[in-house]
Amino acid sequence: MLTAKRCVVALAACFVAPSVGASAAPSAFVAAPETVRAQFDPASQETRVASRVTPDLCFSLALPQEWRVDTGDLKTSLSATSSDAELGLNLRSARELWNLPQTDLARRDAALLQRDYEGLFGRPAQAVSLVSPVAGAVRWSATWIDANLPGLSHALTVETVIVPLSRDWVLELSLSNVEARETYNALVWQVLSGLRVQDGAGC
Repeated sequence: MLTAKRCVVALAACFVAPSVGASAAPSAFVAAPETVRAQFDPASQETRVASRVTPDLCFSLALPQEWRVDTGDLKTSLSATSSDAELGLNLRSARELWNLPQTDLARRDAALLQRDYEGLFGRPAQAVSLVSPVAGAVRWSATWIDANLPGLSHALTVETVIVPLSRDWVLELSLSNVEARETYNALVWQVLSGLRVQDGAGC
């Protein structure tokens, strides 16, 4: 099953409806933190990541081993130096979500991601999952199956972890290029358990 987010747009061309262009990526792809800093600590074998969302709002998280910041292609991501793993960081303003009926920001963002990807691919997902790995966060995933997709399963899965940072902003975390599910889950858990949000003078 394909889970690499960076392949989504290219693979969409395999089965997208004629009226939808493969370059019409969801808006989540182009909303990225303006400033992201990553510092590797050899003693702890961890990379500390810090980012400023606004002058009064910032967040930090930790990743195992060494990761480096990549700000190409209208996105911000972190790439592991010892593997192909990549963690995408995207921000979305709550103003984009105000007209959705869901009860909280994280679920509204999941609904918007669902709509964006279904518009990109030109068809509904065959399977959708929405769970809460930690309080306040939502882990959304959707799977499309089509004979034109490569691999034995002919399936493409997109997954994003959504964390509200404030009443005005949500953070979208997309981990890709991690084949082992246990490793994937462990990385997601470490990111969420180490995520810290600061505002005001503490930022």
